[in-house]
Amino acid sequence: MLVAIFGRPFKEDNIPAIQLLLYRLLDKGVRLCLHQEFASYLEQVSIDFPITSERFTSAFDLPEADFVISIGGDGTLLETVTFVGSKEIPIVGINTGRLGFLAATRREEIEIAIDELISKHYRISERTLLKLISNVDLFAGIDFALNELTISKIDSSSMITVHTYVDGEFLNSYWADGLIVSTPTGSTGYSLSCGGPLMHPSTQNFIITPISPHNLNVRPMVISDESYVSFEIEGRSQNFLISLDSRSKIVSSDIKLALKKESFKVKLIELKTNSYFKTLRSKLNWGFDARN
Repeated sequence: MLVAIFGRPFKEDNIPAIQLLLYRLLDKGVRLCLHQEFASYLEQVSIDFPITSERFTSAFDLPEADFVISIGGDGTLLETVTFVGSKEIPIVGINTGRLGFLAATRREEIEIAIDELISKHYRISERTLLKLISNVDLFAGIDFALNELTISKIDSSSMITVHTYVDGEFLNSYWADGLIVSTPTGSTGYSLSCGGPLMHPSTQNFIITPISPHNLNVRPMVISDESYVSFEIEGRSQNFLISLDSRSKIVSSDIKLALKKESFKVKLIELKTNSYFKTLRSKLNWGFDARN
């Protein structure tokens, strides 16, 4: 079995857990392929691993591993998705960050998690991606997002107007600080903080959520993920910010933008100890009596 590992620097108190993770994988006879920068970081913090382990540096040399382990928070897992792309290698997130909606496996669960991975006692949750379509290659070919596409104003500039069309039919002109189109997975992210609804990952929808709209009667809208959504942007400034998850580019108003559902999906591993609803209850403090 071959396991690829991608991660970002973590707090010192995570070192024993990460060392345990690597030892546990090696004890099971697993071959490791580490991201080159992350391997250098592990050496820097004196974590022991075979110096002969395979390495990868980008999506182009990521091997066809049995699965990929993301070590960090949700942002790290979103970056891991850009490496995996259309290879659709299953991903499991080990949470050394904070909230952890996507990277839901806690460091205290590492031993159980490895046992379940090796014995294949897990579920695969297939997540829809959205694909950015533009007349300019803005993101070096990595034009997909697991959470959301965001169109927003730059810094403290005045509001922008985003004329939005669904399958060629005019929907609305959003006069706002920006506009989010999120997947069901992204419904727990930026869209939620702007008043968008929670959507179960299995639902086949996109969510259109305005950011601080000028008209208070404008509300988020759920549409089919089979829709083709296009945009025209206006504003006093001629430049705007386009974001795919955590990756952003400043673009001019004459750029053409649209989105649709990506042809491939992300496969997230859900261990038996975790579930989507359990994660929601835990991260959103559902059932917690704040009066105590």
